[in-house]
Amino acid sequence: MFVLELTYTAPVERVDALMAEHITWLDEQYAAGVFIASGRKNPRDGGVILAVGEDRAAIEEIAAADPFAAQGVCAYRITEFIATKTAPALAPYRQQLP
Repeated sequence: MFVLELTYTAPVERVDALMAEHITWLDEQYAAGVFIASGRKNPRDGGVILAVGEDRAAIEEIAAADPFAAQGVCAYRITEFIATKTAPALAPYRQQLP
């Protein structure tokens, strides 16, 4: 499992100009089963995405395809973790330690 933290590197007006494209990209990743939660940070200086996947390189490639990243209005920090405990609704995403 991965936590993708976005930090805006451009004024919010430039971010907002790309928001429709960013939402389309998000919707594609939800439909593909990669993203399971996302939203803005408060204060609004970026966002957070919770993603599932076996391959960090694939997650990095997905993040690079975000219009925000492609247009240089945000930087990504990707943290991988092993979700050994979850809420009951997220039980399908639980992982075993190696």
